[in-house]
Amino acid sequence: MGRVPRVSVVGSFIMDLVIRAPRRPEPGETLIGREFGMFPGGKGANQAVAAARLGAKVNMIGRLGKDSFGETFLGIMAEEGIDCSHVAVDEDLGTGVGNPVVEDTGENSIIIVPQANSRLSVRDIEKSAEAISEADALLLQLEVPLETSIAAAQIASDAGVRVILNPAPARELPESFLQMVSVIVPNEVEFQALTGVFPHDLETTAAASRSLIKKGPHTVVVTLGSRGAYVVENDNAVHVPAERVSNVVDTTAAGDAFCGALAHGLASGKSVIDAVCYANKAASIAITRMGAIPSLPRASEVK
Repeated sequence: MGRVPRVSVVGSFIMDLVIRAPRRPEPGETLIGREFGMFPGGKGANQAVAAARLGAKVNMIGRLGKDSFGETFLGIMAEEGIDCSHVAVDEDLGTGVGNPVVEDTGENSIIIVPQANSRLSVRDIEKSAEAISEADALLLQLEVPLETSIAAAQIASDAGVRVILNPAPARELPESFLQMVSVIVPNEVEFQALTGVFPHDLETTAAASRSLIKKGPHTVVVTLGSRGAYVVENDNAVHVPAERVSNVVDTTAAGDAFCGALAHGLASGKSVIDAVCYANKAASIAITRMGAIPSLPRASEVK
């Protein structure tokens, strides 16, 4: 493809303390789990690594605690070749932590405590303006303060940089923010939170997506897990099926693998459909492995 695609990621660092158990416990119940592991994660860090492993030049903007988890993250980012010159270290709050519970089916539910992520500020973004403006794509999620993501989107939008938003965790978003978004990538739950409609089928999803497009985003990409993704752009609505996977181990970072690959693909100049096909392949590999960052594939595997 020639030039290396440049992706700027504004987002979270979260150390995942993962428990594997037959099922979720009921209220008041103590359940004996099968496995425990500590895996570096957080949607921002995951998506940054996903894009970097596929060959993008990635700049990460975020906030860590001054602790052993923070040191671990900085070491990982350095190993992955990710520029962390705009990652601040908080003296008071620790690195964010999460507690995913992974069931035998591969499904998971997660509690996160953002800690230092909650202090990523508009001032931090302003210091990173050059890195954002020089990117081919800016990738955002919602595990850092909303005003911080909006400030980053504004800088990117003013510079003509494509803004990709993964609206997770689900929350209400101001139209002023949506107007700066080029591509919005919700999952089924997040799509319902944004539109009031569950994406059961392409026709229903397309109609609800067009109401969302009127608020700003050019393109809606709804990730559907094992069903693949729906892509809606004005008159065009397409179902892109998922890759078939028989050995699902852990779905924790599937969405992040998808978003990082999508950002890489779009920053490389792929069409949205081609980038979604590529992202489906990356996600299908990630779900065959435990953990978040350890599960993210490299370009040779996706190829």
